[in-house]
Formats: sequence, C-alpha cells, structure tokens
Amino acid sequence: MAGIIEFSGSILTGPEQEQSGLWSVGGKLTFKKPAGRPDVVLGGWVIPGFVDAHCHIGLGPGGAVEDKVAEEQATADRNAGTLLIRDAGAATDTRWLQQRPDMPRIIRSGQHIARSRRYLRNFAVEVEPEGLVEAVRKQARAGDGWVKLVGDWIDRSTGDLSASFPADVLKAAVSAAHDEGVRVTAHCFAEDTLDDMLDAGIDCVEHATGLLPRHLPRFVEQRVPIVPTLINVATFPDIADQAESKFPRYAAHMRALWDRRAERVLEAFEAGISIFAGTDAGSVISHGRIVDEILALHDAGLPATAALDAATWGARGWLGAEGIAEGASADVVVCTQDPRGVPDTLRELKHVVLSGEIIR
Repeated sequence: MAGIIEFSGSILTGPEQEQSGLWSVGGKLTFKKPAGRPDVVLGGWVIPGFVDAHCHIGLGPGGAVEDKVAEEQATADRNAGTLLIRDAGAATDTRWLQQRPDMPRIIRSGQHIARSRRYLRNFAVEVEPEGLVEAVRKQARAGDGWVKLVGDWIDRSTGDLSASFPADVLKAAVSAAHDEGVRVTAHCFAEDTLDDMLDAGIDCVEHATGLLPRHLPRFVEQRVPIVPTLINVATFPDIADQAESKFPRYAAHMRALWDRRAERVLEAFEAGISIFAGTDAGSVISHGRIVDEILALHDAGLPATAALDAATWGARGWLGAEGIAEGASADVVVCTQDPRGVPDTLRELKHVVLSGEIIR
C-alpha cells in the first residue's frame, strides 16, 4: 500500500518550471503538505516518468512472445524509468498488463497493418489495398486511440523502398480511422512516402528518415510530430550490409538515410516540428533503453531540455497523460543532478516511483 513520500529536492513541473514541495499520498501527487509524517524522504531532481512513444510490449524478433517475456519487457522499461508507453504495434494482446499497477501505463495501437508480404513475418495484419480500410477500422476498435500503418518497405520487384499502399487508398484509410475517433501513425523510411502521408492527413510519423527540407513546412502547418527512433536507425548500416548482394539499390538507400539522420532531426527541431522519444524496442532493440534515445536526440543537436521534454513533459501532454500535477498518479523519477544541465545523470537514476511505490 502506497504511503507518504516526501520529495525534498527540486521539482521540475515543466521544461523551465521548477519548484519545491511535493508529496505522494496514497499513490497521488500533491503540493499540499500532508498532516502525517512521511514514510520516506527522497531527495534529488524530480521529473515525470519517462515516455517511450514507440515501443512494442509483447513483440519479439519472431513475432508474438509469451506472457512471461512480455512481462520481462515491461519490467525492463519500468526499471529504466519508462512509466508510460505508446505501444506502436504488437502481435499479442497486452491488455492484461494494463491491469497491473506495478507495470508501466500502456497506450495500445493494436497490430501493425502492412501490405501482404511486405513486412517482417508474423508482425502485422497483412492486407492488399482493397482490405486496408476494413483492417484500419478493426484495429482502431482493438486499440487505445491509435492505429499503426506500415507506410513503406522494400519492394523486391524494384529492389528498393516503396510505398505500401496507393495514395488514394491511404487517404481513405486515415479518414476511416478518424471516423472511428482514433489517430494514425505510420512507419516511414523513404522520402516520397512522407508526401502521401501528409496528403492523407496522418497524425504522426515514425522514423521519418526520408524527411527533406521540402517536407518541413507541411509538417509544421499540419502539426504532425515525428518519433525518430534514432537508436533503431543506428542499425541501418547492418541492414544495408545484409541486403547488399541481392538489393544493392536498397542497401545504398538505407545507408544514405542513416548518413543524414542527425541533420534530419535537427532540421525538424529548428523548423518547429514536435519530436518525441521512442526506442522501437521489441524486435532488434532491447527494452529499457529510453535514456539512450534521449541522449541520441541530444547528440543530434537538440538542446538537453528539448531532448528531455521529448520523453517527459511534452510527450505526456501529447498523449493526454498527466505529468507532475496536483492529484496525478505519482509516476516520477528522481535524478542526482539537474538533467537539463547534466543529461548523463539520467543514466544513474536515484529512484523510480510508480503509483507512489518506490521501484528502485
């Protein structure tokens, strides 16, 4: 049972908002000093629990995993300070984990929706264009407000990346999702795919490695955020090496996308595009690496506060989740130093608190 925790250090309620005096009482945050004495006092710099905006609980390299493995994945994320996850497509139903108060909050997207034989095996609902709208409606009803499309993948007949679905079908599918009251995000590697997504009214783009200067004004005008998944993009050279012998054009394209990864992210940030942190954990990326992604965003040129915001205050606001606020769930992490000035302090968290329970 959650008791009273006093947070005695600096409370960061926003990127530039700092105050003192915060308690957790019965698992809820309050700025009002409780009558009872605290059971424990935690000192340090307090920020909201991290958000992994692109994560896959219940998914492994071969597709769906057993419940035990899904629990281990969620536990690894939680222990690293990730207390809110937008699951960007899973091959298994993880609603049972949502009932666990000791696990991160999960916002589910249902399964990926991909073109037949144009994605990783056992990951997605695979359809031809004529079945896309129906599949979107079904997954919209199976998730928690999001649908995930696979916007492009290698086309073996051409030997390079190409769009998964025709532009008119994609537009109809996004419209159907909006009719169902959900938002749509899409896996997008290639440049031209982004034009179709913007034309369709997409709500978010994952990876966005094909982002070019011509796209920037439209992303800003349409308020479409990106989740760059930089630690996943770091695997592109290995993917290219494996594909070189059969698909040299694709391999060269993947290397080119990797080569300008930092430039792309910095251009997006400077243009005013919202950027959120996501690891893409669950296939080749291990869970519990949100800090690596935050620091990768910083290394790409984002100021430390902006990189932190991409996984804390800003990300929570985007997903409709509370941060550090009166009555909010006590889901916070405690750092030794001010993470806005010393980003590496995120690697050695002093404490992780979930629902008022001290995890570490």
